[in-house]
Parts: sequence; structure tokens; C-alpha cells
Amino acid sequence: MNRRLFVRDTHSVSLTPDGEALLVHARLILESLARAESQFSTPRLQGHVRLGTSEDLAQGPLPNLLAAFRATHPDVELEITIAMTSKLYEGIEAGTLDLIVGKRREGERRGVPLFRGQLEWQARAGTVVDVAQPLPLILVNEPSVTRSVVLDALATAGWRWHMVCTSSSHSGCIAAARGGLGITVRAKNLTGGGLVPPVNLDALPTLPEIEFITLAARRLTKPAETLLQLIRKSELRAARAD
Repeated sequence: MNRRLFVRDTHSVSLTPDGEALLVHARLILESLARAESQFSTPRLQGHVRLGTSEDLAQGPLPNLLAAFRATHPDVELEITIAMTSKLYEGIEAGTLDLIVGKRREGERRGVPLFRGQLEWQARAGTVVDVAQPLPLILVNEPSVTRSVVLDALATAGWRWHMVCTSSSHSGCIAAARGGLGITVRAKNLTGGGLVPPVNLDALPTLPEIEFITLAARRLTKPAETLLQLIRKSELRAARAD
């Protein structure tokens, strides 16, 4: 290296500027070695997690979170169930799911809030809705939290509507809307699938927000508890509709 690191005299020894710079690098190297030793000396998490999620979350931000969990805990097996909210709650209550991430159902107090999403009308690009006619709705089958919220909002505001298509999944609703059958709804921060708001969105009734939560079984394995904490600290917790 051929750099002077110390200054010596008859009474003391001190670092030169190069010596101080090298000391900083040395400390960083030692800290990195300590972290590496800690990571590889700790037993890797193993086990099985049964996660239930709503389809709109599975199509949105959830994959990034699962990728992060998998990268950190590659020996944990994930079993993912995608279902309507009512089925997710049934899974928690029956003990067939460890965790669920989805919408808060009406009257439900359990669960940790993640974010609130503003529901928004969605349709094929260029769609202009004839507001003089009943709104052509495309919604998921009952029971559905989103469906109930939308129909209650329309009834309260006095809007007429008719159901042109129903589906057992959000994917089916997206396909029907892309085909121009009518209009559907999704949380604004979970929109996608080639749909956009109708051209005359401002003429349509404003929809309420919907709350997304995470709910866990009473007893969790270590892998399930680890995933739960990751979910609660993830971008899902910070997500907000614009």
C-alpha cells in the first residue's frame, strides 16, 4: 500500500489521515463478518405456513412480500389459498389456515388493519357510461364484501343499476369488463388488468373506502408468526390509495 498510517514521536503514536480512513474500512469489514457469522450460525427456519389471501391482493403487492419471505427463509413451505373473503374467514375459524390477508367483513372487529383503499369504477379504455340508464354492473358473486359495499352505496345515493355479469373471481370480472360488458370496481391502489376509470368517471357515484386486514389463528408456528410480522411491517401496511 506504501501509505503512512501512524505518526510517532518520543511520547505518542497517532493516526495519519490515511490511517483514520483505513480504520473506518476495518470496522466495516469486522461488522460484516459478524453479521455473516450470525446469519450462518443461526438455525434456518423450517416448517409450513398456510396463507389465505384475496385475489386482488394476490394480483397486486403480495407477490413482492412472498418473494422477500422466501429469500430469507427458503426452507419454509408456503401453501397459498386464494379465495373470497367469506371463505378466508371460514378457513381461519376451521383451523385450515394460519393467516389471512383480505378485506374486513362487515361487523368484524378482529384483525390488524393494513390499509384502506378507495373503491373506484373500472372499465375498458374509452368507456363512457350512460348515466341516464341503470349502471351496468360486473361484480363477484355473493357473499362478497366489495359487492355489499357497492350495492349499499348505490342504494343510499339513489342510483339505479342492473347486474350484467357476475363471477366467482375478480379475474372473471376483469375479463368481462375488458370485453365491454359493463363496469366493475377495485380498490384504486390495486387496480390493473388492463382496465381504467370510465371517461366520465366524475359523473358516476363516489364509492366508499374498503379496509384490508391481516388475521391470524390463535396459535401460530414460528414460521407463521415470522410471516405475520413481515406482513405487518411490509409495504402493505403503508399502502394508501391516491
